[in-house]
Amino acid sequence: MHSWTVNEDSRLSFWPHVREFAVPPSMIESATTRRAAGDWAGACAAARVDVDLNLRSVARTHGQEFASRVRTDLRHLAPDLLRWHMPRIAPDGLLRPGLTISLARYHPAGHPGGNAAHLVVRTPPAWADAGQRISLALWDGAGSRTAPPGPHPHPRPDRRFRLDLHRHLWDARRTDELRVRSGADQPPADGHSAAHQDLRQERGCAVDRWAAEAEILLRADGRAGGAVAVRLGARQRLVLERVPEADAGTASGLRITTAPVRGAAGLPVLPDAATWVPPDLALLRAGLIEADRLHPLVASALVPGHPPATPPRTADGGATPRFVECRGTRHRIGLVNGTLVPLDHDPAEIRREELLAALTGTPLPCLQAIDEAHRRPECLVDVRARLDHGDTAGALAAVEELLGPEALLRSGALRDALETAALRRITHGLFRAGLAGHGAGPASPAGPRRRQPGRATAR
Repeated sequence: MHSWTVNEDSRLSFWPHVREFAVPPSMIESATTRRAAGDWAGACAAARVDVDLNLRSVARTHGQEFASRVRTDLRHLAPDLLRWHMPRIAPDGLLRPGLTISLARYHPAGHPGGNAAHLVVRTPPAWADAGQRISLALWDGAGSRTAPPGPHPHPRPDRRFRLDLHRHLWDARRTDELRVRSGADQPPADGHSAAHQDLRQERGCAVDRWAAEAEILLRADGRAGGAVAVRLGARQRLVLERVPEADAGTASGLRITTAPVRGAAGLPVLPDAATWVPPDLALLRAGLIEADRLHPLVASALVPGHPPATPPRTADGGATPRFVECRGTRHRIGLVNGTLVPLDHDPAEIRREELLAALTGTPLPCLQAIDEAHRRPECLVDVRARLDHGDTAGALAAVEELLGPEALLRSGALRDALETAALRRITHGLFRAGLAGHGAGPASPAGPRRRQPGRATAR
């Protein structure tokens, strides 16, 4: 599930950045360990997933049998895999904001056509997306909820993003289905029309899977047949219709026509996960990523027989000293007692040079290199990327590896980035508590508040 950029090349260059920073290996390892131990709540915490439902309240509201079904799904939820497959937006690959996505639907016993309750995952609005946290809740199709509603801009499940039809993207019991559902088990089919070739090659559409995915969608909605709409962009819709296989010029008996947005409004929408070739498969086919860099469950499905990746080992004995050209001589700077210091100057010389710098003089190149590392280090781009994706621990680890755990940050771009991330996390906390935006937050016992005239959306 993803958002497309201008062309195929930019799309493929966009996803390796996401795969590097959005779901770090430490998160995958921690979440997997806790899930394997039966601690589904701990796995969610490790994957930065907030749980906004209480199984005891669910049992009181819907009955023990219903609560047991939800509990079973939660125990097999791989929250790190769910985060891996969540919809994202360009250019940084952040989570698509303000979404409510159905993970599972629960129909009342004996009433398969009645209103279904949904286990949903939600992303916060863009102004409160610090930390890139997501949340789990239970949404009742009749409008009631077992968890406080919160100020979410779109509380109803989005029909374009439906993971209840793609459980292999989050359910650890069904991850092997990814190979077939993504089309990785078969090469792209030949002999289709030029329009089909354009959709596959230029747009990255999974056109070879559309017929099968349309049948899954119609069957899930209780329809014996009919047309299905495909959303390719904000103003572009296609309509899929089954036709006799003897009809020439069709792919697997599927006719694809262009339709206006309004004309396709009443049709079932092919889920985003079924519309496009999954980015991991596209990256593998283009040779832009190795299987070791994929989520282990994704790698085992797309590359059968691939050995599981081993986590990188940390170096022993501290960081390697760095070299600086200092007054015609090659000097070293490195970590001593938890701070970055020059190693080839005596303390008295360092004190004199620091006093000179305080009096607006030009200090030693070694001291200049240390000052630059504090203010604008070479790893600043990676630190910002980790902060953007919510990997605060990884960002701080990179800073400590460079400057040492006892370093006192100086004013500059690095300190500004860390302070901005901290302030944005406070905003997210206010959103969760119902103190910013409209309505009561997920943790508030009160219902949604009415909007007051003249009040800002977020404070």
